[in-house]
Amino acid sequence: MDIFFVYLPVIKNVINHIKLLKMKGYRLLILYVLFVISGCVAPKTELSDDLFKGLEDFFVTPESYVAAYAVNPPKIDGNINEDVWATAVWTNAFLDIEGASKPLPYYATRAKMLWDNDYLYIAASMEDKHVWANLTERDQIIYADNDFEVFIDPANTGHNYYEFEVNAYNTMFDLFLTKPYRSGAHVLISWDSKRLLHAIAIKGTLNNPADEDEGWTVEIAIPFKDISDTPKNGNIWRIGFSRVEWDTHVVDGKYVKQTDNNGKSLPERNWVWSPTGAINMHMPERWGYLQFSTQKAGEQLPAFEMPYSESQSRYLWMIFYRQQQYHQKNGAYATSLNELSLPEVVTVAGKSNTLSIVATPFQFIASISDDTGKSVRISNEGKIIF
Repeated sequence: MDIFFVYLPVIKNVINHIKLLKMKGYRLLILYVLFVISGCVAPKTELSDDLFKGLEDFFVTPESYVAAYAVNPPKIDGNINEDVWATAVWTNAFLDIEGASKPLPYYATRAKMLWDNDYLYIAASMEDKHVWANLTERDQIIYADNDFEVFIDPANTGHNYYEFEVNAYNTMFDLFLTKPYRSGAHVLISWDSKRLLHAIAIKGTLNNPADEDEGWTVEIAIPFKDISDTPKNGNIWRIGFSRVEWDTHVVDGKYVKQTDNNGKSLPERNWVWSPTGAINMHMPERWGYLQFSTQKAGEQLPAFEMPYSESQSRYLWMIFYRQQQYHQKNGAYATSLNELSLPEVVTVAGKSNTLSIVATPFQFIASISDDTGKSVRISNEGKIIF
């Protein structure tokens, strides 16, 4: 059954394509589906050995997106039907945060991106039959409502990243985190992006259970000056998109979260662009890749190519996760690769690479290097050092 859910998004996309092309005939549909599936690998792990065994969900290749340059940027008013947005491609439909083996979300969510010298522009479309929100003050904990969330790590180090959350009232929660919660994050809720622009549009009515809505759309313009330098052509950032959706029912004419037998709210649903493999968005290494292109919106964009250093980093994250497991079991970190049952030499993109660890029971630095001497390192706090 798991493999069915892995291929179901592919099958749905195929069916949509066939509908668009007005193809007819069940035999053609079946042949076309089988043809597409035959060219797919699910999940996209690209792992060739047993070093990653048991961690496969953390090594499904993240999604990627190449953003075009907007000569005429969109107006941030919640309307995503502008001509400039029509030139940008949609992401794949969001999946459950744990991955494609989980049931598909019952509402569709997609996003798209553009940029110019000043802003990263993000548009999102969210189906929803019942659009509601309660929180109206900036920097309230917005994910207590249904929301749309953006996570950005401009340096791709796994540390010093930004989070933006917005609900259907267009209430913003923006914050800065020095590192993920797993590593003892310092969370600066007081940090605000002063130049941030954001807007929403509702296809229906807000907080009205008496009717059925189509959903809502979001536009966000994140100013580079508030989070990083303006990107250059080809630069790659890490970015995550998440949608929080709570199951509700109607009580006295209002939307109320559903509860369990103890009166506790049922867990929220987390639907994301690039699954992390765990119910945790604060895993920057699992977010998608955003590559900036100076090709103008509407022009042919280059295909995304995974940097060699990212292929190297996968082995560092494997060591990091193994060390977390080892520490949980033994109360200390392993001080050698041998204690983790890991080799010293691995092959990355056809090149021989050497792994090493410098460690005490309380901390470690792992590194990977090839015969050029260039190395990438990771700390016990999950910080990548290029």
